[in-house]
Amino acid sequence: MSRERKILELKEKTEQARLGGGPEAIEKQHQKGKLTARERINLLLDPYSFEEIDMFRVSNADAFGLQDKQIYGDGIITGYGTIHGRLVYVYSFDFTVYGGSLSKVVAEKIVKIQAMAAKVGAPIIGINDSGGARIQEGVDSLAGYTSIFLNNVLYSGVIPQISAVVGPAAGGAVYSPALTDFIFMVRNTSFMFLTGPKIVKAVTHEDVSSDELGGADVHSTKSGISHFTYDSEKELFEGIRKLVCFLPQNNLEEPPSVECHDPVDRLDAELNYIVPDEPHKPYDMKAILLKILDNGDFFEIQEYFAPNIIIGFGYLNGHVIGLVANQPKYLAGVIDGNASIKAARFVRFCDAFNIPIVTFEDVPGFMPGTQQEFTGIIRHGAKMLYAYAEATVPKITVITRKAYGGAFCVMNSKHLRGDVLYAWPSAEIAVMGPEGASEIIFAKEIKAAEDPEAKLQEKISEYREKFANPYVAASKGFVDEVIEPKLTRYKLIKAIEMLHNKRDENPPKKHGNIPL
Repeated sequence: MSRERKILELKEKTEQARLGGGPEAIEKQHQKGKLTARERINLLLDPYSFEEIDMFRVSNADAFGLQDKQIYGDGIITGYGTIHGRLVYVYSFDFTVYGGSLSKVVAEKIVKIQAMAAKVGAPIIGINDSGGARIQEGVDSLAGYTSIFLNNVLYSGVIPQISAVVGPAAGGAVYSPALTDFIFMVRNTSFMFLTGPKIVKAVTHEDVSSDELGGADVHSTKSGISHFTYDSEKELFEGIRKLVCFLPQNNLEEPPSVECHDPVDRLDAELNYIVPDEPHKPYDMKAILLKILDNGDFFEIQEYFAPNIIIGFGYLNGHVIGLVANQPKYLAGVIDGNASIKAARFVRFCDAFNIPIVTFEDVPGFMPGTQQEFTGIIRHGAKMLYAYAEATVPKITVITRKAYGGAFCVMNSKHLRGDVLYAWPSAEIAVMGPEGASEIIFAKEIKAAEDPEAKLQEKISEYREKFANPYVAASKGFVDEVIEPKLTRYKLIKAIEMLHNKRDENPPKKHGNIPL
């Protein structure tokens, strides 16, 4: 064969591989409102940066006529490219080839790219649109899934792992995304469930659609499995590109920094009036975050799940920080089981990847009631406590109003190795709220009074004046400084700069036993 003919053969095979399951299958994918695997990679990565690996891999399975249906790539596209000029690895299931089902070869390609990402130290992004295990290959496909899961676990906390679920992910296919750091879903076309509607109907007699069982909105509001939900794939991939801006390449690097044109000493007088005088009146904690962060830019995570606590990323003087904040606007900012899990996992991610944690606190306590107790609020709350205690990155807390009881302890108190704790003058730091404390401490006086209700209100005011303020805690060193709210941005930036070279260690051990 001549040299020219060999070059032509290469071009023909390359073109054939890029067609995946063929023009008809691609058209069906578009008719469903879905993009192809290659179109998704092009949206995700910087233009012309993608370099493909294993384009010509084919399945060697020969059962059920598979030997006659070999397709280049075998249903998965793997390779690397850049996002904002930074290296990332990517794999994208091709639904046009055997419904994106996972074969032995597909698994081997994913495992190979996972290993490369870990060796080089760069994020890996998986784009999931798969019908599950390739049934014709039997246990080979199950073994393949397990190899992927193992790598997900081994590289957890080593490189950022991100999953985009842009089609079905059923059965064992859900566990790789579940083991990654962040999951993105798109409405109407994304589904995640262990058992589909037909099996649910047969076993539990429930009539439920795929969307009702495992759609994007279900997982963003009820289960908390999805971290980000979008209306289109284009928006989804834009979201991933933005998330990557906040993440370091690996656990040995510092998070990226950007040029900041927002003045370090910018003051916002409105912060002095944002917390209501009435202790039970709600306000929006996000309004505080937006006023403090560079250019009012806050990248929220799990916005629709457990909204009584807020998590996300932002910049202070160009440096990435992770934010955890109680939200008085929902359930008075109380901590329940879901909020605990949401915050704990985020704190552990930030700690794994060297991202300082800033906590804004206004919490009346943990959610009471039989439902919370029976569903494990003690265990879930302990997860949050464990995460903060374990974290060795710079940790700063700002108490804006309530900091009561065990919830005060959990929200990065000084005794959990919180580095700097600021309090606003409106802060109330106590074992419990003035009402409950007064009813216990002054029970006899109140009962003996001519007007018990008037006496109760008198004692509540007395307790609030003596104890429900930041100065008692400050006098004991549990609060480092009581600050004027409008200075918060400046104080946080100076504290983060001061803590830049912080070193903290945990006792040598294989790993702890977090209360799962």
